[in-house]
Amino acid sequence: MPRHDPGAGQYCPISRTLDVVGERWSLLILRDMMTGTTRFNDLARGLPGLSRTLLTKRLRHLERAGVVARSVNGYELTPAGQALEPVVFGLAQWGADWVFGDPQPDELDAQLLVWWMHARVDTSVLPGDRHVLHVRFSDDLRRFWILVEHGTPSVCMADPGFPVDLTISSDVASLYAVWLGRLSLPVALRSGRVQVEGPSAVTRRLDRLLRLSPVAPFVATAASTG
Repeated sequence: MPRHDPGAGQYCPISRTLDVVGERWSLLILRDMMTGTTRFNDLARGLPGLSRTLLTKRLRHLERAGVVARSVNGYELTPAGQALEPVVFGLAQWGADWVFGDPQPDELDAQLLVWWMHARVDTSVLPGDRHVLHVRFSDDLRRFWILVEHGTPSVCMADPGFPVDLTISSDVASLYAVWLGRLSLPVALRSGRVQVEGPSAVTRRLDRLLRLSPVAPFVATAASTG
């Protein structure tokens, strides 16, 4: 670890930890890296409220602290960064239990939701090397496609021109609720809040194809006991 750069000025391990990761964006950068994001541009797309200049600054800070390091694929967590995983997801657990309620309108970002979803698509249950999922929102005029080629997913905001395997239609809030575990997929489908179109071979594997957010188990448990 490099020399300590004091912030709170207290000789305490909690204070030292907060000097490294106590700023909000630092924790969200680490969250995204812990769920598989490694490239600068992908980190920027997953944190749309963070300017690229500030993202660069925060990554440099985490590098100096020995939490992240540059790699051939962008950035990676060091052993010190990996050791923060129970801390970050412990915050998710606490947040789900105590402060995670109904969304504010400005928290419902359709493009960000699809970006999060695309990294969790598991097409290993489907045959072939190319798969296209079309996501349509009733309350957002934009259209989104998740294109997976040879196991690599990407988000398109224009029709990629390939046959669509599955179309998902919903309002933004309902799909967020499913993604985050507040609304179970079977209930969302039965109620019509989420609708899917595609071959039965695809739709019956939807729960395996679209893996939910890593924090969904915490939210679902809190919702069932709250």
